[in-house]
Amino acid sequence: MTEQNPASDSRPPFLLRWAVLLAISIAMFGNYYIYDSIAPVAPLLTEQLGFSNQMIGSLNAIYSLSSILLLLLAGPVIDKFGTRNATFVFTTICVLGAVVTALSGDFQMMLGGRFIFGFGAESMIVAITTALAKWFKGRELGLAFGVNLMVARAGAAAAQSSTGWFESLYDDWQKPLFMAAVIGFASVIAAAVYWILEKQAEEQYSLGAAGETDRLVWGDLLKFSRSYWLIVGLCATFYSAIFPFQTFGVKFLMHNYNLDDSAAGPLLSMISVAAIFATPVFGFLADWMGRRSHLMVVGSVLIMPVYLMMAYTGLSPYVPIAMMGIAYSLIPAVMWPSVAYVVNENRLGTAYALMTLLQQAGVALLNLMVGSANDYGQAGAGNPAGYQYGMWIFSLLGFLGLFFALRLNRAEAGPEGHGLDTITVSGKDDGSEQAADKLGRQLAEPPQSDRPESGHDED
Repeated sequence: MTEQNPASDSRPPFLLRWAVLLAISIAMFGNYYIYDSIAPVAPLLTEQLGFSNQMIGSLNAIYSLSSILLLLLAGPVIDKFGTRNATFVFTTICVLGAVVTALSGDFQMMLGGRFIFGFGAESMIVAITTALAKWFKGRELGLAFGVNLMVARAGAAAAQSSTGWFESLYDDWQKPLFMAAVIGFASVIAAAVYWILEKQAEEQYSLGAAGETDRLVWGDLLKFSRSYWLIVGLCATFYSAIFPFQTFGVKFLMHNYNLDDSAAGPLLSMISVAAIFATPVFGFLADWMGRRSHLMVVGSVLIMPVYLMMAYTGLSPYVPIAMMGIAYSLIPAVMWPSVAYVVNENRLGTAYALMTLLQQAGVALLNLMVGSANDYGQAGAGNPAGYQYGMWIFSLLGFLGLFFALRLNRAEAGPEGHGLDTITVSGKDDGSEQAADKLGRQLAEPPQSDRPESGHDED
């Protein structure tokens, strides 16, 4: 009879758990950086390669289309091969996609690179989300997700502001994209460190069960409440207004406000920077006071006028950008955890997979639509008014998002409400450990889960 190692029944020590968190957070930093590397290089793609706005939009649209495939494939792969193997493989695929994107100015090759990156990146987010659930429990799980998302969003902010801090790269379209690939290689190293740490830990400690990854169960689709579908509607319209705007944000800010790229990039990055710090605050506020549907209405009101303010007024761009940053922090911090209140636990995987699928489909469609609208209006430095068509599209999405938020508020105030506005989390040990386990994964909003925030937070 083999004697069992007594240590195998214990949890990994604090320092080891947080070393794992640091490693996978660095990997996520690179993931988000690569995704957002397109926006600051967009003006150079037009000037040096002759790319139209629709072509630039396609580089992010194909990412979203690729990520939809992961809903059918990534979950079973992660379940079969384990989180550490899946994280390392998918992170490597991310870098491969980044390298292919930077290798040539051929549009078809760049599309292929972004498609490869999209599948690897969103699958990687699912793997890391699953890994965190193995290593952290209870209230610690929510904190771990918050830290992971904060570091990931820092990657997005670093990419968007790179025209300022790495200005010397922006004399050629290829240099910034190769820099993104180099940062991606750092993510591979971080994923390898995580692989080693988990391999060693499995021999000495007891790791928690990862749980099942989100996947669609088609039979569940007709069993969701009206509140769920209203949250999905808000999710799809909100992210479709935020992420495609960021795709063209640097070009728009340069041309509409006569900024150079070293100023436009850091200004755009304020949206992500605000979310890094404000999202946890709004999440805590929702847990403390409830009123979740009210908070989603407030966020929708903030996002609704910003595009027309930028297109038609002489107001400083810092005001609408700040409003967008607050909305980008508030709505995801409240929206994603709210799903766990309106959907039965045994259907959460399907609920989040469907919500992510529709979010990504919306982002893909809007990247193409706004790119075409900018081309139709002949938007550019000599004609900044040409951006108004796209800004109207974003504004209509804002109005639609407010409609969904108001309908959700009304539904939750009625007899079929789920407690979105009344349930609060006290500081007492009254089952909130289990609630944190249930909600912790949802605190990490999707990529693009923030970005085709499916896991890019986010938030």
